[in-house]
Amino acid sequence: HTKNASNQNIGTMPERRPFVRLPTDVYPVNYGLSLKPDLIDFTFEGKLEALVEVTQATNQIVMNCADIDIITASFVPQGGEEINATGFNYQNEDEKVTLSFPSALQKGFGTLKIDFVGELNDKMKGFYRSKYTSPTGEIRYAAVTQFEATDARRAFPCWDEPAIKATFDITLIVPKDRVALSNMNVIDRKPHPDDENLVEVKFATTPIMSTYLVAFVIGEYDYVESQSSDGVMVRVYTPVGKAEQGKFALEVATKTLPFYNDYFSVPYPLPKIDLIAIADFAAGAMENWGLVTYRETALLIDPKNSCSSSRQWVALVVGHELAHQWFGNLVTMEWWTHLWLNEGFASWIEYLCVDHCFPEYDIWTQFVSADYTRALDLDALDSSHPIEVNVGHPSEVDEIFDAISYSKGASVIRMLHNYIGDEDFRKGMNAYLLKFQHKNASTEDLWDCLEQASGKPIAAVMGSWTKQMGFPIIAVDQEQVSDDRILKISQKKFCASGPHNEENCPSWMVPISICTSEDPKCTKLKVLLDRQETTITLNSVGPDQWIKINPGTVGFYRIQYSSSMLESLLPGIRDLSLQPVDRLGLQNDLFSLSRAGMISTVEVLKLMEAFLNEPNYTVWSDLSCNLGVLSSLLSHTDFHEEIQEFIRDLFTPIGLKLGWDSKPGEGHLDALLRSLVLGKLGKAGHKPTLEEARRRFKDHVDGKQVLPADLRSPVYLTVLKHGDSATLDTMLKLHKQADMQEEKNRIERVLGAISAPDLIQKVLNFALSEDVRPQDTVSVIGGVAGSSKQGRKAAWKFVKDNWEELYNRYQGGFLISRLIKLTVDGFAIDKMAVEVKSFFESHPAPAAERTVQQCCENILLNAAWLKRDAEDIHQYLLQRKAPPV
Repeated sequence: HTKNASNQNIGTMPERRPFVRLPTDVYPVNYGLSLKPDLIDFTFEGKLEALVEVTQATNQIVMNCADIDIITASFVPQGGEEINATGFNYQNEDEKVTLSFPSALQKGFGTLKIDFVGELNDKMKGFYRSKYTSPTGEIRYAAVTQFEATDARRAFPCWDEPAIKATFDITLIVPKDRVALSNMNVIDRKPHPDDENLVEVKFATTPIMSTYLVAFVIGEYDYVESQSSDGVMVRVYTPVGKAEQGKFALEVATKTLPFYNDYFSVPYPLPKIDLIAIADFAAGAMENWGLVTYRETALLIDPKNSCSSSRQWVALVVGHELAHQWFGNLVTMEWWTHLWLNEGFASWIEYLCVDHCFPEYDIWTQFVSADYTRALDLDALDSSHPIEVNVGHPSEVDEIFDAISYSKGASVIRMLHNYIGDEDFRKGMNAYLLKFQHKNASTEDLWDCLEQASGKPIAAVMGSWTKQMGFPIIAVDQEQVSDDRILKISQKKFCASGPHNEENCPSWMVPISICTSEDPKCTKLKVLLDRQETTITLNSVGPDQWIKINPGTVGFYRIQYSSSMLESLLPGIRDLSLQPVDRLGLQNDLFSLSRAGMISTVEVLKLMEAFLNEPNYTVWSDLSCNLGVLSSLLSHTDFHEEIQEFIRDLFTPIGLKLGWDSKPGEGHLDALLRSLVLGKLGKAGHKPTLEEARRRFKDHVDGKQVLPADLRSPVYLTVLKHGDSATLDTMLKLHKQADMQEEKNRIERVLGAISAPDLIQKVLNFALSEDVRPQDTVSVIGGVAGSSKQGRKAAWKFVKDNWEELYNRYQGGFLISRLIKLTVDGFAIDKMAVEVKSFFESHPAPAAERTVQQCCENILLNAAWLKRDAEDIHQYLLQRKAPPV
């Protein structure tokens, strides 16, 4: 979010489902749509009057339609007589319906009229119901939408493909005391003729747009509003009584719109934009044009009760969704194969935007830990996939909303931006948006525009990164010839299972930068490696200078230095002369090489000990992640305690330096670092941290001294990890009392740390209870699996025992993939890979097929790693404590 031990075949992807896109003989120009949801019976009635063009005579119309019953359908040719459809043939498997007419519909324009009914489902997709509690404590439901990728067809019959764009005139018939929102502004609101308790709310005509971006929300909300400096009305809608919690997002949105406006040199095309918090919501957020929906935790910030990481998360998600208003909504991918263009681009530029709004976040360093290394890890697997992947059937589309589309996509765009330079990049982006606005585009179209702007071979370079999976490992060796340094550089595919010597090895066009210790911030030389190997001469580099490849850790590859080069870089970690992002990258590369068996894990442990003086939050965060992976791996041995001791030793100095309380003049990153370090020490059983956490927890629970939001996660985690049933009960009580979803989630994520088997079971049962929102069940189960060896076994058994309910709940969507990954990724015995594989053969989850393969591959890699290195690690951990002879 790893690699196959090649002798064990994990099996190939199953047969692709046959899939055909919709015929093009009839297509929509405008959808007139009226919907009337029933918030009591969870059904809705709809009327569609679509202006369509028949491009060649036909006696049938094929559309997408799922879980909808059509009552009547007819076609009125322009200036002609109404023709009633004589049959509706539903192809449920393909989510299509064919309307048959008694005579051919002739070329030209006409109106297609359909009356239909549907269900407000509880699956968090299509037109669905979302449960909330009113301020008086009453359970109520809102009606909301989530259409991407292929679920507009659950709200109304439509041509549900991104390239079939049309305009929309939407009317909602709703209870008069409810808020009704859609993509556009309200132009009319009048009482419903048949029922004085209802109103008809009519919205302005949308621009030409894709179906997956249509949205409507009916519920009870408060809002805060403001106007951006370029005149767009921005509102943030919150649960009733929580308008204040929308202020932070409002601030970010009003700063971000003008930033993008300026960056793209294309104005935001709608009169308004609403950001709204939805109680039950599967994804983080959805960029519907003009009405962006969010999980409450991705939008709401309470100054007193929100932690620093939540503020940062909200800023990133708001930045991401607003970028889509141009990149995705104004210009849309031609087909889901090019989804990565949308998501990779938005996942890159959200960082640019946050860096503009909050320079103190040092967000680009965090990008490397959050996106770049995550993508490298996944993409080293044999079961990865190229950025551009041919997809057809909806379940295949669901499957590509993954770390390759988002994080690798963002990483190669960051590399491209660096290769082209900001000015030409912006010039090319502007040309692309102007050329394709209100239309659809493919990856090649973007390369063309950037190539014209920069004069560089963009398509040739980028093709190697988007059309084939994986990335290279760059091997580097050097020799000193008088005052010059000669570098020998070669590339081959990096595999998580170690070097493969294949005949036809793929290669990449690799932009390579090089810096030296003379100026670690400044690139001394740039080359494009377009073959297997090359030799480079760096003039006037003395023997005492070190050389660093890929300064800034921008290129999407890993590096294997010769031992002498590596040796010379290590002081740059200790004395901090290497940039933070390069200290992080060096450590991360070595960790990855150790997992692949190319170096011993002991080498990495030695390197980690060089980070004692490290001040940077993100560098610690990445170290902490890797130590977490190692700790999880070694939980399968009898020396798990020794790695905990290593973690305590490594984190104690920085823990003492930071202390428990924030000091004047500290900022965002100090708060994040304190939370990380205290949590790490507490979990690893550092006595003083544990005692202090218990003391502060007691004061918090007794109402003596409320814990600052930034200390809650580490304290909760620490007391639970070393707690008993009374601790768990107290925690569940805090969960029940919490008013903010953020606080509930904070507790849900750490509950799994409890260690007694009966309490682990209690937490798992709690995950499926009414007290946990459906989208959050996954993180409770994942928390159990990730906390201990016992937890992992119990969580996997729980998922198997409750599979029907879990699968039914998340049908398809990416939550099912996340659940599987969190539950089984940490096993480290070959036979578990076989067990997982066979379970999913008898309980298929089509949208998670690739995830299952990746998990099986990871399990085998873990097992191989353990077999290979466990004894050496054990010896090292023992001897580092041995008194010197």
